[in-house]
Amino acid sequence: MEEFKHYTVMKNEAVDALECKDGLIYVDCTLGGGGHSELILQRISPNGKLIAFDIDDDAIRAASERLKDYQNLTIVKSSYTNIKEVLKNLGIEKITGGVLFDLGASYHQLTKAERGFSFSKDAPLDMRFDMESDFSAYDVVNTYSEDELVRIFSEYGEERFSKRIAKAIVEKRKRKKIETTLELSQLIIDSTPKIKSSVHPATRVFQAIRIEVNHELQNVKNTLNDVLDLLGFGAIISVISFHSLEDRIVKHLFKYHSQRCHCDKNQMICNCPPPILELVNRKPIMASEEEIKENPPSRSAKLRVARCVRR
Repeated sequence: MEEFKHYTVMKNEAVDALECKDGLIYVDCTLGGGGHSELILQRISPNGKLIAFDIDDDAIRAASERLKDYQNLTIVKSSYTNIKEVLKNLGIEKITGGVLFDLGASYHQLTKAERGFSFSKDAPLDMRFDMESDFSAYDVVNTYSEDELVRIFSEYGEERFSKRIAKAIVEKRKRKKIETTLELSQLIIDSTPKIKSSVHPATRVFQAIRIEVNHELQNVKNTLNDVLDLLGFGAIISVISFHSLEDRIVKHLFKYHSQRCHCDKNQMICNCPPPILELVNRKPIMASEEEIKENPPSRSAKLRVARCVRR
């Protein structure tokens, strides 16, 4: 079996932020290779409890082997979007310690050729995190209207040549369906101006399609709101995001729920409920220079942390 490779981004910073204590309940919403989970388990043993979510069979296999000696771990093969239902079924009413989100795709997912995330390896257009899902990158590329393609490339990829690329895709698929990552990558290269840049021309479009296939932004927004209902007093939420769209969602949600008042300026009396969160860091924590040297993709990672102050 191919080795599962996953670099744990900001491992110490993200887990330090949780202020782990023995005897409390913690959740790792994105198990991945188990790096964050292992450090949490070391700090909350023997009486703390960790629930870890993942939908990737490869990740679950690798992490289960890595963490096999920990008795206080429950690994759940499910999306973190089901956190309310899963915790209820486990008899857990509140997350008393903290919850960690690492929103990046794993190195293994992005580099395993047949998963179709990479524009540098030829593979079927896939990009599913959940391999049991029926909806893939192939469906986006070959069935979305030109306007829909322009929208997701612009919104999710912030791609300046969205219209050109969408038009080229629609023209190409009239003759023959687009089936592989290299086909799509070459089409993007051919339909955009040659610009001197260290960023590959297909990067933003591939990101946009991946976000669309996996409903990433909506999932983050919905789940963060669900988690707010589950946090016990003093529990901490620690979120690592990897692109500006995700970070913006986290930043705005944390800011909104830490404000004391949301009233209109003309309103004389404030009837707002007390804030739910208290910001632990006003500016995001970034990866260290040493980590960036070791793992360049961590350059884009941002860690935001907040504490539940609702009793």
